[in-house]
This record gives sequence, structure tokens and C-alpha cells, in this order.
Amino acid sequence: MSDDLASTWGALLKVHAALVPRLDRELQEAHGLPLTWYDVLLELNGAPQRRLTMGELGAVAAVSRTRVSRVVDELVRAGLVSREPNPDDGRSAFAALTPAGRIALRKAAPTYVAAVRREFADHLTAQEAEVLARALRKVLAADGRAR
Repeated sequence: MSDDLASTWGALLKVHAALVPRLDRELQEAHGLPLTWYDVLLELNGAPQRRLTMGELGAVAAVSRTRVSRVVDELVRAGLVSREPNPDDGRSAFAALTPAGRIALRKAAPTYVAAVRREFADHLTAQEAEVLARALRKVLAADGRAR
């Protein structure tokens, strides 16, 4: 690996390690929502019928596939998500956004967007942001997670 690539990889890891706890803390303090919850609610909100199978959710959420079930269980206990049987596959279930989940997401969205802008986007030019987005989408596409 070249020095430039090693430096880029290191910077990506450091940015992630620095910003994720800040965003998590801000969402929890302002709305009682951990960042992992916000991510799952956001993915469900953007899904058809605002629901996804656990496998689909594991493929698109920023939390690990092994952790997504635990996060959904927490969201179900909080009343923000429900589990619905999948009539096409008796072995799987849907995680579905509840009305309370949509309300919580809407309330937290301005805090999340402002934090992402302040902590990340405001430090990049439009051109830098586009190059970075294109590069990261390319990596995600190779992993089958691009959207």
C-alpha cells in the first residue's frame, strides 16, 4: 500500500472514530436517540412501506448485521419499530417503522443534519465532497452495499 493510500485510510478511520461519538452524544442528549437507532429509523423511513426484512436492514444499515437485530429489539421496546410477520417467508419478519418512530425521526433530523454539517460537511468544498462521495460509493459498490 502506498504512503498516500495508508494516510487516506488512516484519516478515514480517525474521522469516523472522532465524529461518530460526537453525533451519538448530541442525538442522545437532545432526543434520547442513540446514533444506531437514528440510522435504523432513517433506513426504515426510506424503505418501501417503511419496512424491511431483518436481512435487508442488515445490508443497508450502518450497524453491523449481527447488531441490527439487537437494535431493532431496543426500538421495538421503545415503541419506535414493530416486528411484522413476512407472509412470503415464515422464517423472516419485517422491521416496520411505527408512527411514533416517524415522529422521533422527524424531531431528531434537524439535530442530526446540523451536526453532520458542522462536524463534517462545512470542512469540505463542494468539489471535495463530490470526489469523496464518488470514491466511497465505489468502495461500497464493490462490497455490494452501494445505494
